[in-house]
Amino acid sequence: MNRAPQLNRPPTTTDSGEPRRIEDTPLSEARIKRDGDERHGYRPEAGSDDDLAVSVRGLTNQFGEQIVHQNLDLDVRRGEILGVVGGSGTGKSVLMRSILGLNVPQAGKIDVFGTDALTNDDAVRRRIDLRSGVLFQDGALFSSLTVAENVALPLKEHHEEIDDDLRAQLVRLKIRLAGLPDEAADKLPAQLSGGMRKRAGLARALALDPDLLFLDEPTAGLDPIGAAAFDQLILTLQQALGFTVFLITHDLDTLYAICNRVAVLADKRVLINAPIQQVEQFDHPWVQEYFHGPRGRAAQHSAQVA
Repeated sequence: MNRAPQLNRPPTTTDSGEPRRIEDTPLSEARIKRDGDERHGYRPEAGSDDDLAVSVRGLTNQFGEQIVHQNLDLDVRRGEILGVVGGSGTGKSVLMRSILGLNVPQAGKIDVFGTDALTNDDAVRRRIDLRSGVLFQDGALFSSLTVAENVALPLKEHHEEIDDDLRAQLVRLKIRLAGLPDEAADKLPAQLSGGMRKRAGLARALALDPDLLFLDEPTAGLDPIGAAAFDQLILTLQQALGFTVFLITHDLDTLYAICNRVAVLADKRVLINAPIQQVEQFDHPWVQEYFHGPRGRAAQHSAQVA
């Protein structure tokens, strides 16, 4: 008769023979730490350094005499939401465009899901693109196309085999996932509010079911209620669908609400890439001013009382 497999369970007694309490188990210790972190406005780390969605090594980007990045290293773990911050001109969008293959750096190596993202092989680059979705600032929608037509574009370009009826169903699904009502599908971008345009751009970014989602200032220009709702939408979708998020933002509330780690760009490189409670303590003038100025203190307080 087949026996059920034996599970590796924690011991029921301590080394001294005392009954081992549930809260003494490593799993419970980790859970208590995680829950405590979240209660204090910190999201736990996700993924592992052994399982990377993106690896950047020795990246140099230069435009004329201006050196934007020099010997920059960055890891993005699979399944995490990574917030990317830095002052104006530190090259946050340039870094994103380099990973996306839209900018060719002067030096360095970029791997996306273990594949060389700087390859000249169009077929390899296409496979990376099929696993990526991008929400540019303000949605970057085609103004002459309806929301539905904008969302349908990636499906038409990469999946010509899908018939019109199935494509229309998929488009409606993505629009709903982005939190838009069905009637938004037939509207032009000019007929939408700023928040709705961002959600329409998000629907298009989700069209191909990406494993890696890039968001460039997704809450910029939104009122606090709209920004908080968009943050919650991203977090809910990430937890449900399991994709990795590379999120450029200046919004401190976003960092505290949804990011597992924060990467700080300054001095042409990544200064630190760590959970926000470690980043807060990093000894650098920009970091200290950013996280401990009036807005930083307000964001910390809001996260702790949430």
